[in-house]
Amino acid sequence: MAPHSPTDIFSNIWIGCCLASWCMAQLCKLISAFLQTHEFDLAYFTSTGGMPSAHTATVSGLATAIGLTNGFNSPAFALAFTLAGIIMFDASTVRMAAGKQATLLNQIVRELFRNHRLAEKPLRELLGHTRFEIFMGMLVGIATATNITLLWLRRQG
Repeated sequence: MAPHSPTDIFSNIWIGCCLASWCMAQLCKLISAFLQTHEFDLAYFTSTGGMPSAHTATVSGLATAIGLTNGFNSPAFALAFTLAGIIMFDASTVRMAAGKQATLLNQIVRELFRNHRLAEKPLRELLGHTRFEIFMGMLVGIATATNITLLWLRRQG
């Protein structure tokens, strides 16, 4: 077996599809926020929550790339598909509930300590996703990974 170089990671199509899918989803958030606020805020590029789900885009991109290269009946695809399902479920339930709890806790703190200045920053409220945001993230991941993988496969010959 030939030794592998640490630089092999830069030619890993599956990691490339993950990163490209995440970037595409975050870019969509950035553009959407700009269209709504007319302000360019790079913080949206690394934000959690919102439209579309970058977590979903990432794992959907991974599953798509693995399916296209290893087959949709491969163990690797089964693993990626299962991981994607768990992450999508988590984003729409656990993380969404945590965001709602953060909203409520921030409201309680504002009401109770209305006249006092607290040094604490409010809890982050935008954590989870609606099912539509997850669906759109899935479409972004599938489309991004499909395009990248098909180009890569064509170059491989």
